Amino acid sequence: MAEHSFDESIRLEPVEAGVLRGKTTAAWANMVGPFGGMTAALMLRAIDMHPERTGAPLSLTVNFAAPIADGEFDVTARPLRTNRTNQHWFVDMVQDGTVTTTATAVFGLRRDTWSDTEKRMPDVPAPEEVEERGLPPVIAWARNYDMRFIDGAAPSKGAGPSDSSTTMLWARDRLGRPLDFAALTAASDIFYPRIYLRLGAPTPAGTISLTTYFHATALELASAGDDFVLGCASANRFSGGYFDQSAEIWSRSGTLLATTHQIVYFKT
Repeated sequence: MAEHSFDESIRLEPVEAGVLRGKTTAAWANMVGPFGGMTAALMLRAIDMHPERTGAPLSLTVNFAAPIADGEFDVTARPLRTNRTNQHWFVDMVQDGTVTTTATAVFGLRRDTWSDTEKRMPDVPAPEEVEERGLPPVIAWARNYDMRFIDGAAPSKGAGPSDSSTTMLWARDRLGRPLDFAALTAASDIFYPRIYLRLGAPTPAGTISLTTYFHATALELASAGDDFVLGCASANRFSGGYFDQSAEIWSRSGTLLATTHQIVYFKT
């Protein structure tokens, strides 16, 4: 059986002590360079492969410092400190001698404690009741997802400005790859820039820093399987050429799997 394109894209091979080498793939390309969610997944993958890694991801912050060109790159993950229940990491990606991406992460051992989810999943139609509608076909990475927008679909040509930046959609891997932490990381960046919705048209924009907080356990991800997840995203303020974005990823059963926050550059 052929390898899934996602697994091909997060493949990293050791080339020397502590250094892993990967390569961009056309299937997960964005308008400029690779899909940011894929880059974030690669940073997480580098930690996961490290022999000193303990626990599961709790948080990941990825800073996109420079464009990534098509071709090979090197990733280095370094544990900064290991405590009794959590572990701190630094990761960088280098291409042709230039640092393109940096990341910090915290992994941890989850304990059996009191728990509650104060946030409530939005009341939305089931994915089977929503027509499939994705992003423009020219965006390669988006073709890997079955997307079904409930609200806030990407504006079509001639659309006017919107008073709201909120998007809600069901999404799943088109070929049925089960959800894991790497795929959840990628899904945390599945939303197109909020400025598009507010202005009613695309404008130059790009994520500078993306943070994902992982609430799901490995068991909860296994339970979600290859089913749809619900993504909800909105911005709080657009100012000085930057805006923020906050988002949630829910399983169909109502489990909050991840929350994300990012700061995005835009130009009008």
